[in-house]
Amino acid sequence: MTDFAQRYGPVAVVTGASSGIGYAFAGQLAGRGLDVVLVARRGDRLRRLAEELRDQYRVRATVVQADLADPAAPARILEAVDGLDVGLLVSNAGFGVKGRFEDTDADVLSSMLAVNCLAPMRLAHALVPRMRLRGRGGVLFTSSVEGLLGCPYSAVYSATKAYTNALGEALWAELEPAGVDVLTLCPGATDTEAPRLQGIDPASLQDLMSPEDVARCALEHLAEGPTYIPSPHYRGNYATLLSMPRREALTMMARSMTK
Repeated sequence: MTDFAQRYGPVAVVTGASSGIGYAFAGQLAGRGLDVVLVARRGDRLRRLAEELRDQYRVRATVVQADLADPAAPARILEAVDGLDVGLLVSNAGFGVKGRFEDTDADVLSSMLAVNCLAPMRLAHALVPRMRLRGRGGVLFTSSVEGLLGCPYSAVYSATKAYTNALGEALWAELEPAGVDVLTLCPGATDTEAPRLQGIDPASLQDLMSPEDVARCALEHLAEGPTYIPSPHYRGNYATLLSMPRREALTMMARSMTK
């Protein structure tokens, strides 16, 4: 834990920290001795979490209430961390929508692009130069296995996560000589609010992982990069899909989604 804090501390920024994987990241990073900057829309949840982390781990926990769908949000976050020695960015916030592409509200899809693509890019663009100067640090993007292949009935979400995967892989190669680690995390089914918000019963999902296990696996593999799938089931599943002819894989996925 001391080595981790020396490499990625003293401060970590975690977006989407009010629930799910982001909440788990915040707790585990505080447990490793890092001060945390907690970012999410729901300020009441963030304030409770910050108080818990201060009491349990004796770390500093800063709350930044921000909706990353707002184009001005990244600038407000960066203003809040001005003067802090940020060694780790955990760009975890994101959301998705299931259903036919044309049936989804275009404004919702635009917000998804802002949250899943624009905000992570803006935050990384501002914080990476600081890490280069330090000669150490890390960037962790939470993506999805759906970013590995265009997913029917999840078209825009999988497209945003394909962007995240490409961004993370490219930055891994750029920053490796500078001593800055980059990991793109691609979870499969995870027991968070997300499935329920999409009308999916988590109990119906195969090989469901807990947010705590996903976050723990990601932090343990942060130095290895560039892309990591924590679930053995989904690693095998997507290895099979990606080995198939593209048309066949996409057709099979579309049929499975309509059952």
